[in-house]
Amino acid sequence: MLFAVRSAGALHRLLDVLPVFEGDERIVSRFTLVPGSDFDVDALSALDRSGARFISWNTARSQAHDLILTASPKGAIRVLPGPQVLLPHGAGFNKAIPQEGSPHLPSGLDPHYLLVDGTPWATLHALAHGDQLDRLAELCPPAAARATVVGDPTLDRVLVSLAHRDEYRAALGTGERRLVVLTSTWGSESLLARRPELPAELAGVLPHDAYQLALVLHPNEHSRIGAYDLSRHLAPALRAGVILARPHEEWATLLVACDAVVTDHGSTALYAAALGRPVVGAYDGGSELIPGSPMATLLEQAPRLAGPAGLAEALRAAVAQDVRKCADAAFDLPGESLSRLRDELYRLLELPPRTAPVQPPPLPCPSTPTAATGRPRAHAVRARVSATRIGIERFPVASSVAAHHVAAEYPDAGPRETQSAAVLWRRSRPVPRTPHTSTWTAGGWTAKILDEAPGCRTAAAILTPERCLVRHRSAGLFSVGIEPRRTGGRVLRVDPAAVISAVHAWLATASERTVPVTLVCDVGPLSVRAVLTPADRSDLDYEL
Repeated sequence: MLFAVRSAGALHRLLDVLPVFEGDERIVSRFTLVPGSDFDVDALSALDRSGARFISWNTARSQAHDLILTASPKGAIRVLPGPQVLLPHGAGFNKAIPQEGSPHLPSGLDPHYLLVDGTPWATLHALAHGDQLDRLAELCPPAAARATVVGDPTLDRVLVSLAHRDEYRAALGTGERRLVVLTSTWGSESLLARRPELPAELAGVLPHDAYQLALVLHPNEHSRIGAYDLSRHLAPALRAGVILARPHEEWATLLVACDAVVTDHGSTALYAAALGRPVVGAYDGGSELIPGSPMATLLEQAPRLAGPAGLAEALRAAVAQDVRKCADAAFDLPGESLSRLRDELYRLLELPPRTAPVQPPPLPCPSTPTAATGRPRAHAVRARVSATRIGIERFPVASSVAAHHVAAEYPDAGPRETQSAAVLWRRSRPVPRTPHTSTWTAGGWTAKILDEAPGCRTAAAILTPERCLVRHRSAGLFSVGIEPRRTGGRVLRVDPAAVISAVHAWLATASERTVPVTLVCDVGPLSVRAVLTPADRSDLDYEL
């Protein structure tokens, strides 16, 4: 069995088909890289991570194969010896690339790529929807004669992963925030090409405790730009807490976890639409989107994002739209793709399939570094104090919002932010398991910070998600207990650093600072109670 890979994106599609052959020792899989793609840079490294056995292109050309699977009709795959199967590459055929193949035709339906001397090179052309078969019959009847509808294996992975949504959101640190995913296809008409500053701009106007942002890029963009330059180009957005998804699997995990999607004309958004997620359009028009395609219909229905300040209103409008019908035009036979593919592929192999049921594996939890550590280290904090009720909104320090104070995590925020911060906090870390250790206590560290940072008014140590020690320059020392919200059998928590800012704002404006006192802190969608008491000795002695 040969898997012919032309790009990292095509490889990811092929990997979603592998469960078809699980439990069958008769199948030996080999992978080869088809030459000629501008986006093959990441394919070899992706193959290496997958643990797959790789053979050179020259070796692949010189050996006969019982079956050849590919997810792209382009390139020299047609010269490989053996029956060939062309699998679905994405959610329908929505784009035409003007510089490639026949004008205004998507490559997956283009006779230029599907025929050799008038004859289809693929023994089987697998499609995701009956309308695609009808369209193929119109544009390339010889290929349609060898085509069949099997559904979409990637969609089926997404569907079986829905039960893991809470796990994904926990791994991302989403909490009760609204997770909004920006999706960008590749090429000159993509969201990232036309609006490269949009992720950072959205992070600058959306309160950090109410929204979480993530960016999903087409694998071709990861290959074209490279991880180093991507992290450099997107540094302002990443510092503001935007999560950049890895191209394999993690993009789909984010769609399961998200609450809404902002998209250009790339077909990724159709997977979100299949889940009923609200969709906001951010495509500025051009020549690539094919009129009447499922993606064109989705963008016609979706509210449009004109600018960052209009996202909240666009999301409200998107919630009122049922976009699943748009996805129904791209996907047939949900949940059946692997079983149908197994029947077709084993028919071509002339082998009886194994009897064990075949099912797609759920997507793994997000593991990208920005998912684990991608929280801003400093905030411009807007505070509203009304007696003992405090509303807190936090934004990136570079945003233009009028702020009550700057709060920063010490020392990770860096010297510029820590020197300008009125509030400095530190999160406790596990004591190192080494023979010789030297650790600060919460009381010692907060005193040291006020001595060393003359501009700091409040130093705080976050001991646990529900306990902090706060030292105010004039008001003194307090232990702060944060009561989580318990509702519907769930326990909901806010970031303790936001509560520290609320305590700081109250101490700065309260006419009386008598404790114990209970503050109500409105942070994003949650209201929690924070109880201030005189500093407890165990909190003062807590080792950071």
